[in-house]
Amino acid sequence: MKKGIFIVIIVGMFAYAIYNFISNKDANQSLDNQAAVDDGEEEVAMIGLEKGKKAPDFELESLDGETVKLSDYQGERVMVNFWATWCGPCRAEIPDLQKFHEDTDIVILGVNLTDSETNPSSIPTFLDNFGVTFPILLDKENLAASIYQIQPIPTSYMIDSEGIITYKALGAINYEKMIQEYEKMK
Repeated sequence: MKKGIFIVIIVGMFAYAIYNFISNKDANQSLDNQAAVDDGEEEVAMIGLEKGKKAPDFELESLDGETVKLSDYQGERVMVNFWATWCGPCRAEIPDLQKFHEDTDIVILGVNLTDSETNPSSIPTFLDNFGVTFPILLDKENLAASIYQIQPIPTSYMIDSEGIITYKALGAINYEKMIQEYEKMK
């Protein structure tokens, strides 16, 4: 019995030593990669939906019938706002979005979840009633919403000029918060 416990402990220590060796090797490799970045190599950001990740690209048709890709705006600061006409918090947020659009040089892409609309033909009237002048993209097949895993709406992403997500809001945000996050962007 004691011999069996001793063998289990020795095997466990050996397994831990191998794990520790491999983990340190990965950590050293990561440090080597960081050193390479510091030596002038360009770091490529991972694509993802969290702050610090490169925003996933998508392509949708605008309300005007043009094909628009998020990557078309590389080099500019962008806010992507997912919304629908039936959404109360979206309606409350639209005046602040319009003011933000007018007061800054940020590109706002309003992505309408067209697939969820009961009457998509009413979208232009809805936008006119709110005086919206920023581009509206129609997510007719839920493509962008799927890529961005949209659950609550409105959901907004602020993306810097290098395509990196700097802020993510689940739910409506007010003008003051928009300005605060905008001032942090590159």
